[in-house]
Amino acid sequence: MGSKEVSNADWQGKHVTVAGLGVSGIPAARALRGLGARVTVVADGDDARSREQAAALEADGVTVRLGDGDTLPPSTELVVTAPGWKPGKPLFLAAAEAGVPVWGDVELAWRLRGADGREPAPWLAVTGTNGKTTTVRMLASILEAAGLRTAAVGNIGVSLLDAVLGEETYDVLAVELSSYQLHWAPSLRAHSAAVLNLAPDHLDWHGSMEAYAADKGRIYEGNAVACVYNAADPATEHLVREADVEEGCRAIGFTLAAPAPSQLGVVDGILVDRAFVADRHKQAQELAEVSDVRPPAPHNIANALAAAALARAYGVKPAAVRDGLRAFRPDAHRIEHVADVDGVAYVDDSKATNTHAAEASLAAYDPIVWIAGGLAKGAAFDDLASGAAKRLRGAVLMGRDRALIREALARHAPEVPVVELARTDTGAMSEAVAEAARLARPGDTVLLAPACASMDMFTNYNKRGEAFADAVRARADGA
Repeated sequence: MGSKEVSNADWQGKHVTVAGLGVSGIPAARALRGLGARVTVVADGDDARSREQAAALEADGVTVRLGDGDTLPPSTELVVTAPGWKPGKPLFLAAAEAGVPVWGDVELAWRLRGADGREPAPWLAVTGTNGKTTTVRMLASILEAAGLRTAAVGNIGVSLLDAVLGEETYDVLAVELSSYQLHWAPSLRAHSAAVLNLAPDHLDWHGSMEAYAADKGRIYEGNAVACVYNAADPATEHLVREADVEEGCRAIGFTLAAPAPSQLGVVDGILVDRAFVADRHKQAQELAEVSDVRPPAPHNIANALAAAALARAYGVKPAAVRDGLRAFRPDAHRIEHVADVDGVAYVDDSKATNTHAAEASLAAYDPIVWIAGGLAKGAAFDDLASGAAKRLRGAVLMGRDRALIREALARHAPEVPVVELARTDTGAMSEAVAEAARLARPGDTVLLAPACASMDMFTNYNKRGEAFADAVRARADGA
């Protein structure tokens, strides 16, 4: 098969194993079956939900093997995997031994571009440890303001397969890609791409920081116009230098400071472009005001600059950058102001599920009563505690790995009062908010920025954020 476009005839009778049910596996199985492939889905689970999904797929002519996710079915010619399945899984080891390629859903979508005869839409791709979803949604808003047919797709929740194979046509796609997805997408070649930042995350999956960074860096491979990097994060620029790109592709930096040539940055409260102008050594193009970015926290301004850089790489006019940023509204649980109660602001950043995200959130406020804790995923908290020490009025810690944060605060911020909650029931967040309110003074911010995953106590970070917001609103109603 070719590296980019594939004809429908190439799939007739091809034996494909799809690894995993769910948001990527089911669309992949249906798409491949629709192209004439012989599809077998394997899954680890065998619960009621899995059996229901299996029955629906089997009605479409797909074979499903539940509770057997480690065995490679006989005659398999290709494996298409859900992005979260680890590379060391026996299924993939068996595939490697048999010489069977393994693709992710992103790779499959990339290969199926143009399979229906339509001109494929170019991809503007975004990855990074934090800020991906916000940046991609900002980018889509800017592209829409420019009058382009677009969609925010990929890891953001909208299936790339649906975008590639659906009836709607697009001029360009704003694509969020996780490190998992990039690991399984060897032939992806974006028009332009950005790595927003790099910090330790998902190391249990990748095995090392080096492997994690290398998978992130795949997003730059074969870029045609621009590789966008974070000037404040040298690791992202290093990935650009290591990438094999098309002739003429440029390295474009973004910075919260005044930009150098070939960068976007900030001057006197204005987002400016010194990259996509006629004379970048002498000229700077105004794009938008910092106040056009919601919320105007430093890391969110960086997100806006990255989105603007990708849009400008695609040829979008400055006015569309401004209009798109003004139209953008952030998702829930991302530095979301919930309420002011007794002169104290309550901010929900439940999406801050790692130390890097929490660091950015803590940098946006002062003074802070910090609510944190959950599943640490192997993270260390010394740098986070040290950097935030001067901003903290107090801390309320909860969740399974709260002791790791308490110990880091004891080492680096011993003067900061800490309340530790042992309870893990659904009422724990209400108690955390009550304790934070007791520590806070008028003018302070109570900030939920857990620096940890949520699954020890909540279904996901959304549920954790909702519990925080409910507790704050109950307090406001009683004030």
